[in-house]
Amino acid sequence: MNLFSLREEEIFKTLKDLRDCNLVIIGGYAVNAYTLPRFSVDCDIVLKDAKELRKIDKILLSRGYKPKVAFEDAPYSGSFSRYEKKLENEFMVSMDILIQSVVDRMTAVCFSAAWIFQNSERKTLRGKTIGEELKLKIINLDALIVMKTISCRSTDIRDVFMMLPQAKNEEWIKAEISQRYNFQERVSKLMEKVHSAQFKDGLFGVYGKFDQKVFEKHQKAVASLQNR
Repeated sequence: MNLFSLREEEIFKTLKDLRDCNLVIIGGYAVNAYTLPRFSVDCDIVLKDAKELRKIDKILLSRGYKPKVAFEDAPYSGSFSRYEKKLENEFMVSMDILIQSVVDRMTAVCFSAAWIFQNSERKTLRGKTIGEELKLKIINLDALIVMKTISCRSTDIRDVFMMLPQAKNEEWIKAEISQRYNFQERVSKLMEKVHSAQFKDGLFGVYGKFDQKVFEKHQKAVASLQNR
């Protein structure tokens, strides 16, 4: 089994142990419920309060995870905990547990856990490198697009590009972004990135190659969001 499969298998086994907990999956693993699956080395989980963390802490410790006290690479600020587990060849997987809210470190935009739970549903999560499936509570498609459009890192832009053609309510997405940030600035950044010379190579490197007509369909979906 290769490195990617080892990491993904560990996260799926962990999520299986956590499936009875009151949580919502966001981030890269949530993206996998809506589009071509991509690989992620960590899993982001939202809780309503710290009480549920005690239950999750017990499960993660029993699986060999250890709390990480200090780190600088997290995309979030605010109240959250990271648990890491060392696999074969010293490679790590991590679970980021966000409590009561999700605060984007770059923009300081805050999404309450109540909003995330309200905009979530039970969905099937599929692996990219392993033949595993799990049903868990996952943030819904439109809310995930909102969060990732506001964050607007390179990875987020690729994810938004892949998800937008399946969006349910573009007007709702625009309204939710506009309440929290400058909508035109975020969408202009999306447009600039997806039309850049290197974007396609980066996208295919993460998701694998697909037809040019499909790529152009996704570009049009981004332009449609801008023109709303």
